[in-house]
Amino acid sequence: MDIPPPTVADVLAAQRRIEGLVERTPASTYTELDRLADDAGASGARLVIKHENLQRTGAFKARGALNLLLQMSDDARRRGIVGYSTGNHAQALAYAARHVGAPCTIVMPMAPNPVKERAVRSLGADVVLHGDRLEDACAHAERLAADRSARLVSAADEPDLVAGVATATLELLQQRPDLDVLVVPVGGGSGAGAACLVAAAVAPRVRVVGVQAAASSAAHDSWRAGELLTRPNATRAEGLAVGRGFALTQRILRAHLSDFLLVDDDAITRAQRAYLTAARTVAEGAGAAALAAVLTHPALFAGARTGVVCSGGNASEAELRRALAST
Repeated sequence: MDIPPPTVADVLAAQRRIEGLVERTPASTYTELDRLADDAGASGARLVIKHENLQRTGAFKARGALNLLLQMSDDARRRGIVGYSTGNHAQALAYAARHVGAPCTIVMPMAPNPVKERAVRSLGADVVLHGDRLEDACAHAERLAADRSARLVSAADEPDLVAGVATATLELLQQRPDLDVLVVPVGGGSGAGAACLVAAAVAPRVRVVGVQAAASSAAHDSWRAGELLTRPNATRAEGLAVGRGFALTQRILRAHLSDFLLVDDDAITRAQRAYLTAARTVAEGAGAAALAAVLTHPALFAGARTGVVCSGGNASEAELRRALAST
């Protein structure tokens, strides 16, 4: 089914709807991060970090989940929702479901990030661990939703979710209207698709660049091929561990995305270290991917005022130890 993308009017309505339920997160600059970018070859780049790692639930996805659940009917809320996620989408759905009083079940792959699993459970959701990959969790979630007559909430093919997520880019462009380029991490693509929608409407001169882990390149490869593809899904950055392209977000990305870059897992880990040491910022792997792209592909950002989305901060202890040990 061809799902129409949300409009800027939908984004503005979402901003009003979720006001007071989410944080207006900082857009900050750091001299040390600029120095690291300059040393990497991005001469004259000036980075502006959008701190969605400081969002409620520790990631940008809370915006989308709230916008979606606040529009559900009372009957749909009573029947509840089922989601599938490696963590941040799960926490967002659990948070929003608790706010509106809806039952929530989340299917996660086996051995999830323990920080994220604990957070989902503490928000009152039922957690089901199933399969080794997100694709396995998705298939099981589909079965559970059908058995329970519950609302299955996709990780990306949800216009209301994308509209809610887009409020982060709207905020950033209000905070820093002088940006030249915006770099956004991509798993399913809701964040990058949302950024594209807003930038195209209110700041068309801003280039939006997507970033995905090379070890889980389904969205990148789908965008370049112009068709939905599946790919091996092996990145250790679980927020980017998505093995297929999604129709809605790919439609938006094909229309508006300026470029799509890949970074390897070690580059992501080094970017996590850069955040920790140069900005005193905790970023999970997905949250560090945009910075990793700047440091890995520096020529693309030289001389540019560059918005860098730190999409989440829900890093495990093992992630942080690995980051601090990296060189």
